[in-house]
Amino acid sequence: MSVNLQKGQKVDLTKGNATLKKIMVGLGWDEVSSTPTKAKGFLGSLMGGGAQSQQVDCDASAILCNANSKITEKGDVVYFGNLTHKTGAVKHMGDNLTGAGAGDDEQIFVNLPDMPSSYDKVVFVVNIYQAVQRKQHFGMIQNAFIRIVDADTNTELCKFNLSENYDNMTAMIFGEIYRYQNDWKFNAMGQPTTDPGLSEVIQRYS
Repeated sequence: MSVNLQKGQKVDLTKGNATLKKIMVGLGWDEVSSTPTKAKGFLGSLMGGGAQSQQVDCDASAILCNANSKITEKGDVVYFGNLTHKTGAVKHMGDNLTGAGAGDDEQIFVNLPDMPSSYDKVVFVVNIYQAVQRKQHFGMIQNAFIRIVDADTNTELCKFNLSENYDNMTAMIFGEIYRYQNDWKFNAMGQPTTDPGLSEVIQRYS
């Protein structure tokens, strides 16, 4: 049975579940309807209450970190421009330009046994492509979530629905998986930032 998580909640993935080898991290979001009326509820309103001229293009990425929560080289970021980590342990399934449709918008697979011991954490982030130039922010996004699925059985293990107002925020740290006493856990973060792009998000781990 899938566990619905709250912000800041942590859950064991491999402890007591020795058969879990490969996980699929699904990230999803919907664009708030581009009408002149301000959207209500989760993730607030359209900027200035007006219609959007361009669709919001959100990009999901995975940042592989060492025990000090730092990346050691540029290739430790898996995103639309670097779909597979050099170890083969993390693979991005490709970019979704609109977030349209139900279900996952982008998926990242992690093969836990193949993860070298030099990596203790994988952070999953989403940023808005050209957010500043397009004057877009996460207040234009609704129904955002991250979920962890056993890729071998297609069983959803846990899900975190982001439910705060993120007006004027241009990037989001959705969550992370990390080693703890030889097991893997998931941390539901939902931490918004004003980083204008992925490069600035990466700087947090450099």
